[in-house]
Amino acid sequence: MAVGFVISSEEGQYNGKITSFVVLSCMMAAIGGVIYGYDTGISGGVTSMDPFLKDFFPKVYIRMKEDAKISNYCKFDSELLTLFTSSLYLAGLIASFSASFVTRAYGRKPSILIGGAAFFVGAVLNGAALNIYMLIFGRVLLGVGVGFANQAVPLYLSEMAPAKYRGAFSNGFQFSVGIGGFSANLINYGTEKIKGGWGWRISLAMAAVPALVLTLGAIFLPETPNSLIQRTKKHEKVEKILQKIRGTEDVELELHDLIKASDMSKSIKNPYKNIIRRKYRPQLIMSIAIPFFQQVTGINVIAFYATILFRTIGFGESASLMSQIVTGVVGMGSTFVSMFLVDKFGRRFLLIMGGIQMFVSQILVGAIMAAKLGDHGVLSKGYSYVVLVSIAIYVAGFGVSWGPLGWLIPSEIFPLEIRSAGQSISVAINFLFTFLVGQTFLAMLCHLKFGIFFFFGGWVAVMTLFVYLLLPETKNMPIERIERIWREHWFWKEVIGSKEEDRRKSEGTMKEVTYTDE
Repeated sequence: MAVGFVISSEEGQYNGKITSFVVLSCMMAAIGGVIYGYDTGISGGVTSMDPFLKDFFPKVYIRMKEDAKISNYCKFDSELLTLFTSSLYLAGLIASFSASFVTRAYGRKPSILIGGAAFFVGAVLNGAALNIYMLIFGRVLLGVGVGFANQAVPLYLSEMAPAKYRGAFSNGFQFSVGIGGFSANLINYGTEKIKGGWGWRISLAMAAVPALVLTLGAIFLPETPNSLIQRTKKHEKVEKILQKIRGTEDVELELHDLIKASDMSKSIKNPYKNIIRRKYRPQLIMSIAIPFFQQVTGINVIAFYATILFRTIGFGESASLMSQIVTGVVGMGSTFVSMFLVDKFGRRFLLIMGGIQMFVSQILVGAIMAAKLGDHGVLSKGYSYVVLVSIAIYVAGFGVSWGPLGWLIPSEIFPLEIRSAGQSISVAINFLFTFLVGQTFLAMLCHLKFGIFFFFGGWVAVMTLFVYLLLPETKNMPIERIERIWREHWFWKEVIGSKEEDRRKSEGTMKEVTYTDE
């Protein structure tokens, strides 16, 4: 059954419809974003709960409650506490390279299945943790799960989606991250009130629910045509799945492009070695720059430590958790809006507008904290709410721009022959800087104080300029034809050279190989 809009073959577009089969498949796969968002939200909440701190981080608890001399900005500074949060991302970084091999050799579906299963086991261990070692080991398994899911799910959504609506479908990943984070905030708010001090166990263990849904659902997911054609010579099978997901018999143009991309892919034995070639230089740079910039927006400062931040400026435990719910609603709502805007206004427009919004918000928060929050006082009620509103505006800017597009753009810019390698680099860079920001933020907050917002605001200004100058528009371009945008860009066309140059180099390489063989 087909629903929605018809996609014509005008201007290089493929034929097809938005089918219910594709919508349901992508909704199931996007639960990979729910587990990522849930963990991000839940870890930020439980690290502000007194019973959790008493059980696992007693020094932080004592410092927070009894040390009247310590600065507001330094009460939560603990390497062990940040290790609890950031260990997941270090594990995810390492797992993403294994996930790249699985995704390329066996398909997107097995990676999603492995990701869900590992996350489920990690959630169970965290909920039952009796000591810090059990807690950290559970976090490592969660990291393996997220590493596999974040490698495969964005690729799955980009490859299954019709080209004209790829932005909306792919932004479903970040929307799902928002749903997971919002659910975590609600659960934290409820479990914090449980008498007996064991509510944090429910918060951590509930991560097993979406993980179980993802694991079971992945069993029934269809594989993407791009992955199938990469691993099989049965073009008839690929044609049938294409006809099913596009809702039309006429898929010859898309099938032709897939076969062409597959032939190129099969000629490359080592995609990691190949991705450093000159012709792929723009994609390689973007696979590093975009996830790096996504993290130095400072969003994970809010995601991981919003409750700690709100307690720093004077909110109580319950009010801090409620404030995080507010920012979660804003983030989820703005990402939902982005799904409708991204294919109409384009990636560049949203990134630039969102960057300006984030920059202004961060500078305002930093200025208020510099002028009104001392080392030992609290903000007045009025200024506290101004900070809360400013952070909500910042989160909205991220939710409509760098949040979803930081995952969308790397998943759509790589040709098939280097796609799994490119995505694994992007995921690894994302996890690396999530780990570094998560591990160092509380120390940075202690030393930089209000300057932390100026620090991240400066990076937002840099990345907005980067997008304006160096990121070409990819909206509505079929995923197997995106290579042409680099050859038409004012800067990148000089970097990669002409097709003729690349052809000559390829022929030269082939002659050298032939000569050596002889």
